[in-house]
Amino acid sequence: MSSERLIAGDVMRSDETMQKSTANLAWSGSFRQYGENDAIFEELPKATIVSVSRPDTGDMSPMLLSYTIEFKWRLLKKASQVLYLHFALKKRAIIEEFHEKQEQVKEWLQSLGIVDQVAVVQDDDEPDDGAIPLHHEGSSRNRNVPSIAALPILRPTLGGQKSVSDKAKVAMQGYLNHFLGNMDIVNSREVCKFLEVSKLSFSQEYGPKLKEGYVTVKHLSKVSGDDDVGCFPCQWFSFCSNKLRKVWAVLKPGFLALLEDPFDTKLLDIIVFDVLPTSNEDVKSRVYLADPIKEHNPLCYAFKVSCGSRSINLRVTSNGKVNEWVAAINDAGIGAPEGWCYPHRFGSFAPSRGLNEDGSQAQWFIDGKATFEAIASSIEKAKSEIFITGWWLCPELYLRRPFQSNSSSRLDALLEAKAKQGVQIYILLYKEVSIALKINSLYSKKLLRNIHENVRVLRYPDHLSTGIYLWSHHEKLVIVDYQICFIGGLDLCFGRYDTVEHRVGDCPPLIWPGKDYYNPRESEPNSWEESMKDELERGKYPRMPWHDVHCALWGPPCRDVARHFVQRWNHAKRNKAAHEQTIPLLMPQHHMVLPHYMGNRDIDIESKGINQKDLSRQDSFSSRSPFEDIPLLLPQESDGLVSNGDKNLNGLFRKHDTLSQEHGVPGCFSSSHDSEVDSLGSDAQIKGTADDHHCMDSRSDLEANEMPQSDMEISDELWETTGNDDSDASAGEYGETGPRIACHCQVIRSVSQWSAGTSQTEESIHSAYCSLIEKAEHFIYIENQFFISGLAEDEIIQNRVLEALYQRILRAHKEQKCFRVIIVIPLLPGFQGGLDDTGAATVRALVHWQYRTISREKTSILHNLNTRLGPKTRDYISFYGLRSYGRLSDSGLATSQVYVHSKLMIIDDRLAVIGSSNINDRSLLGSRDSEIGVVIEDKEFLESSMNGEPWKAGKFAHSLRCSLWSEHLGLHPGEISKISDPASEQTYQKLWLATAEGNSMIFQDVFACIPNDLIQSRAALRQDMAYRKEKLGHTTIDLGVAPEKIETKENGQIKTANPTEKVKLVKGHLVLFPLKFMCQEDLRPVFNESEFYASPQVFH
Repeated sequence: MSSERLIAGDVMRSDETMQKSTANLAWSGSFRQYGENDAIFEELPKATIVSVSRPDTGDMSPMLLSYTIEFKWRLLKKASQVLYLHFALKKRAIIEEFHEKQEQVKEWLQSLGIVDQVAVVQDDDEPDDGAIPLHHEGSSRNRNVPSIAALPILRPTLGGQKSVSDKAKVAMQGYLNHFLGNMDIVNSREVCKFLEVSKLSFSQEYGPKLKEGYVTVKHLSKVSGDDDVGCFPCQWFSFCSNKLRKVWAVLKPGFLALLEDPFDTKLLDIIVFDVLPTSNEDVKSRVYLADPIKEHNPLCYAFKVSCGSRSINLRVTSNGKVNEWVAAINDAGIGAPEGWCYPHRFGSFAPSRGLNEDGSQAQWFIDGKATFEAIASSIEKAKSEIFITGWWLCPELYLRRPFQSNSSSRLDALLEAKAKQGVQIYILLYKEVSIALKINSLYSKKLLRNIHENVRVLRYPDHLSTGIYLWSHHEKLVIVDYQICFIGGLDLCFGRYDTVEHRVGDCPPLIWPGKDYYNPRESEPNSWEESMKDELERGKYPRMPWHDVHCALWGPPCRDVARHFVQRWNHAKRNKAAHEQTIPLLMPQHHMVLPHYMGNRDIDIESKGINQKDLSRQDSFSSRSPFEDIPLLLPQESDGLVSNGDKNLNGLFRKHDTLSQEHGVPGCFSSSHDSEVDSLGSDAQIKGTADDHHCMDSRSDLEANEMPQSDMEISDELWETTGNDDSDASAGEYGETGPRIACHCQVIRSVSQWSAGTSQTEESIHSAYCSLIEKAEHFIYIENQFFISGLAEDEIIQNRVLEALYQRILRAHKEQKCFRVIIVIPLLPGFQGGLDDTGAATVRALVHWQYRTISREKTSILHNLNTRLGPKTRDYISFYGLRSYGRLSDSGLATSQVYVHSKLMIIDDRLAVIGSSNINDRSLLGSRDSEIGVVIEDKEFLESSMNGEPWKAGKFAHSLRCSLWSEHLGLHPGEISKISDPASEQTYQKLWLATAEGNSMIFQDVFACIPNDLIQSRAALRQDMAYRKEKLGHTTIDLGVAPEKIETKENGQIKTANPTEKVKLVKGHLVLFPLKFMCQEDLRPVFNESEFYASPQVFH
């Protein structure tokens, strides 16, 4: 193709003629090497010469002047670099006409004040691959190695310094206006390189434009796996490891990315910035992201970027460029207080969000039904990418029930539909030790990878190569389009879906198909491959109901969670699939508004106080406010909690299924059970809300095997509050889905080198628990799968949640102030085997460590408090579980604990901690299981009370606690006022404690189920088990079957009663945690049990 003229019209001979010229640059098609979608600039950039500076030397040559050029970003360029750009552009356009155009070029150069003898100018700050060509045919082919003749010969320009600068400024402005006036030229590689821009420069999701440019690296054979890096044998023996490669480096506020060139967005490598090791104030020992490297070759200029467990070396062409890159990288990572390289509150990688109006919002969900339906709705609306990680994931899980009419809501079907639409799906599975766990992640991986090529799956860790056998990846995350993320205790797996009723039966199967009808206390399936085939005999064995808490986050905290996923994904990719081209590295997107740290974070609660009757509610899943319609920078405020007291509620305070049918997230079913060796725990059951209690009170419901109609239907009611002006009743009616509320949010986690590739072990969840407990004023409510912690002197258990609770209670007693701690945990660990069974050493070991924390030995909190406070201990702290019951088809009434799997702490009705972390060393120390959670602090308040005094309760925390308590206590609609004050004597003693005691007595009379305080030894357990089996002929592993008639003694006479009538007196699900159960036994593994030889750390 013939070249066209570089410069049309006469050559400008002076600064004035350059400024006035209207000539346009015309370029050949050779510049149109990009497609329509490849152009970096969609509109012409505008440049302004802000200033002109000269070197310190007395030489006034324009070639040595530096220009500060302002676009939407700023560049500092020397005249030599501008001239190089000109000739780089001209090379392709007029190389064949170069000689006949010498005079024209000479005149143009003279217009810049350059004499007619133009030579190569080698500049320290010049681009890495060129210099200004001479009037020599071969010079254009040898630009990287200029000859001796290329030495500059510059003649001083006449005139003063100011006049020279002014002339140069006008001349440069005119030149820039010319070549920036043509879209083809602007989008050429030469111009993009000069302007230091790429496809990522103006992508707002990755943050503002920072420094970019070409660098040289030699490590990519170990990262990218590209075919051109080295031959196959060399990849094994590192023969090609020294091959240098020129790449485009892009610096963003949170990472440094390496691309093939400015027009490519495929990652070759990336360093995601994370918290750096702490150092003292000595400048010499301070740790930086980037540092210069002294090369043996004085002509090589390099710097090193180190973060986490990774370090890469990069080369540039001058010492000046080294200094520029080092300064830019350090400034991006550690130059500002909100940088990613500083630890934030609690030592977290993420700062507090929502300190200004940045779009930080949160919404809670109780139990599996509400959570899974919300997740399904969000997946259906995905537009670009979905991230999923969990301890266990079942592709054949139905996210909506009944399952027969919701085949399209099966997880694999949902993902397939989105993958076919082009949504990129990344799934990170925990790779279990197969001899210890039966979750079969390999089977899940095969199913998921067969869905579509847009579904990428990684399992991690590799146990042999990493040496990690004891610890697990325990987070449960779903992130959709960086806009909404789900975080909490629920894995997308069998056994987790449940309703607020926490039903123990489902025969014939309508809600829980096949192996989803799950009770790990009775049996763990040996294979998950026939998922629709029952593992348990439904007529004889109850399922184990599952209680959990989850939440959704929007705005910057959602992106913080996604950043955590990206770190884990990239770490797993490098260790598991470094050379797999189908498994890409990921870039974290940037939150749109960085929080402003103003020093004082105290909330002005009085000024923020809002009268309850003035509040209205907008739910995130209502048809009025789909999440994709909420802009990050202009968040919609939650409309509060106004209501006319509509009584048309389905189920015990079944939260208005706030999702409209259009958005597909109706009310909430709950899920069954999670058998985790890593997050070992047991499930307690919460028995319904008000309507749930009515269902269980009804004989017809007890005899029914089907889900009530109210559970099958989708309710579109909005979450409401009563119209009563009484502040105690103003909280309204609560259900399974909370309001979407603007909050302060901070993401916290437990990670280390093995789990996320970080250089520092982060235990911000542990720090948050201890710090927040210490600062609690009146009340702490905890639900957790485990409660294994230590006092200050404990040399075995290292986490100090127990010590924080102990010290806070002692302080309240010393100050003679009311202070309540309520802890709800599983009644038994959720693992197979009875307490006396031969193969149940794991169950016994967990029971041992739990009681060691709670009530036994000098290491327990109750032992120490009883020593100091005596009987008053119970006024401060108490422990509970949850239990449910129902009728099976063949065996009459049956009961099971509701497995408490939530990981929740609520403080003073103003703050909530929700996540995946258990209260044990495994979850809290950071170096063991990986976990993630969020601290949610209210900034919108309503009128309430605390210990009889007026109190501003937070909308998020208060509504969540009231919903949980209404379910646990079996409250009727309109009874929320009874629990609005969690610390009062009336609520704590006369309602909460009295309900737990009454329910416990009824379950003992009807079922004599275990655990209970009457069975204190293994001998007593054997005797009771034998008696029950002989009397009933069949029972469950925890004595969960009721006789046809129960016998009681009254006035010395034996009377019989109908167990069905007796259980109708049960209110909700709350029961006492039996503190004396097996108190005469040492339950630790013994020498003839394999668990004896395992590290005790596995269990705590």
